[in-house]
Amino acid sequence: MHPHPFRDDSDEFHANTPTHQQANLAPLALILADIIANRRLTPHFQPIVDLAAGKIIGYEALIRGPSDTPLHSPGLLFQTAMQVHRLVELEILCRDINIEFFSRLNLPGKLFLNISPKSLLEENFPKGFTRNALQRYGLEASRVVIELTENFPILDVTTIHHALQHYRDSGFQVALDDLGAAYAGLRLWTELKPDFVKFDKYFIQAINQDKHKKQLIQSLQDIAEHVGCQTIAEGIETIEEYYTVQSLGVCFGQGYYFSRPTPTPPLDIPQQICLHVACTSRDQGQDFKWRSETVANLIKTVPTIGSQTTLSEAGDLLEKVPELMAIPVVDEGFAGGMLHRHHAMNVLASRFGRDLHGRRPIREFIDRNCLRIETDIPIEQLSQIITNENNLHQGNHFIITEKNRYRGIGQVTDLLKRITELQIRNARYANPLTLLPGNVPIHESIERLVANATSFTACYVDLDHFKPFNDTYGYSRGDMVIRLVGRILQDCSHPQQDFVGHIGGDDFMVLFRSEDWQQRCRNILQRFADEVIEFYNEEHRQAQGIAGQDRQGQPVFYGICSLSIGATCFDGLQDCCSHHDIATLASEAKKQAKKIQGNSLFINRRRCWQLDTASTATDDGA
Repeated sequence: MHPHPFRDDSDEFHANTPTHQQANLAPLALILADIIANRRLTPHFQPIVDLAAGKIIGYEALIRGPSDTPLHSPGLLFQTAMQVHRLVELEILCRDINIEFFSRLNLPGKLFLNISPKSLLEENFPKGFTRNALQRYGLEASRVVIELTENFPILDVTTIHHALQHYRDSGFQVALDDLGAAYAGLRLWTELKPDFVKFDKYFIQAINQDKHKKQLIQSLQDIAEHVGCQTIAEGIETIEEYYTVQSLGVCFGQGYYFSRPTPTPPLDIPQQICLHVACTSRDQGQDFKWRSETVANLIKTVPTIGSQTTLSEAGDLLEKVPELMAIPVVDEGFAGGMLHRHHAMNVLASRFGRDLHGRRPIREFIDRNCLRIETDIPIEQLSQIITNENNLHQGNHFIITEKNRYRGIGQVTDLLKRITELQIRNARYANPLTLLPGNVPIHESIERLVANATSFTACYVDLDHFKPFNDTYGYSRGDMVIRLVGRILQDCSHPQQDFVGHIGGDDFMVLFRSEDWQQRCRNILQRFADEVIEFYNEEHRQAQGIAGQDRQGQPVFYGICSLSIGATCFDGLQDCCSHHDIATLASEAKKQAKKIQGNSLFINRRRCWQLDTASTATDDGA
């Protein structure tokens, strides 16, 4: 949510008397008149990002007054315009400038234009102005979203509905801004039936730490999906907020995490953010993520040339190696670009091509914008980057680097082939309930960590009192609790460093490489304690458990479901462990954790070489 034209950001308009207001307003009115007469407004654009695909789908247009005047702030700018009855003039100018610069910058996707309810009700607002402006600057109405703010009271909903229908009939889409900020937001949503609805920034801030905000956004998201409305989360500022919002199924996101509003916005989100998005994006709406291979497995070794090599020499190499479609240009271990066969041969084959260009250095002909990717990037992330429609790196080849130094090249065809193989394999071994990796990938992940001498912590996670819960409420609600555990484990794990697997039933395995794994475990326990209570009815909540009978008919009381986490740390350099040793220690730690009442973390101090000796483990109850 951004400063809106009709939000009063200045207390002096309320604190002063009418006489003082008029005195203070006079110089501002003169400044406003100059702004309108000379078009002294600067448009800012903030990208709106597809949270699943990791690409920009449009931009919200925002306006700023001259920086050397008191009316730089949009709040005071529009407040002044309202007070001196020049609101319509200002809105017309803003709309024209935003459309002009959006076209001039050749920005991709949709343009979200803020329009106030008040301007829609003004009789003197020129009809067809927006459509004419679009024609003047060469934009289609289908690329424009009319964004109606909720921060001004809408008393005449019927008239607003008719005005918006006029825009829809002309090919525009409609968005409702700041849902939940004020006034009758849900009523407007129901009656106006917007194509997009924006969740207010308040509900997104620290949403990863607030279960009530998560529940609210989840409920609103469910409503949006039911009525066919797309959702946008405003004010995403941290990676944790992004992960949470994306996991709730929100379609799009906007906020400082992606980009601040600026006169020259990015055409694509930064690569490191794109990688985060790709890593957490859901395949066909599912949360299954098994990062099984990295770009290092795609490396091909081919001949390289230096930037001083002549075009004629490069042509000779291409003729000797006909299967070589691209040659990396490498100087002192760093890749400067790629020479593509078709480009080089076209130049040499042209009339007098070899005579005119043969002696020129190859650096004049290479593709310097070719894709460079690090060896440790998961291939799923690379696939997202390459298939992004805004990707400017074309062709079948890309350069592979390690800490920015050249290692080899990769081919898109090899990548797609491997991705397909892995998707088939991953689907075969996924747990059908949570879609998390099952036993085979869990075992392979452990073996890979051991083989690479990587330090990690294996955490066996198990539910307590789950059978009586399942017997009381049925398998359907039991499945919901198991999926809750899987979701919490993913939310609290590092998406690039940690691995979450589902052994089966109510048993899970987390392989932590995060150094703060103990805090992450405590977060898991706290979140589960906060959220599982919602699956019980009021009677069992009040009693803090379920009363029943054991097999002998004796009364027994089962507490609220809790989590037991048994953790065992492995030092890749010192511990010589097999997969079976690790499984034994993990199971042992889980059994000890289950002896602790309530949500608990037990840290096993034993090592592989102590498996045949007496236990020296200690607990760390949480």
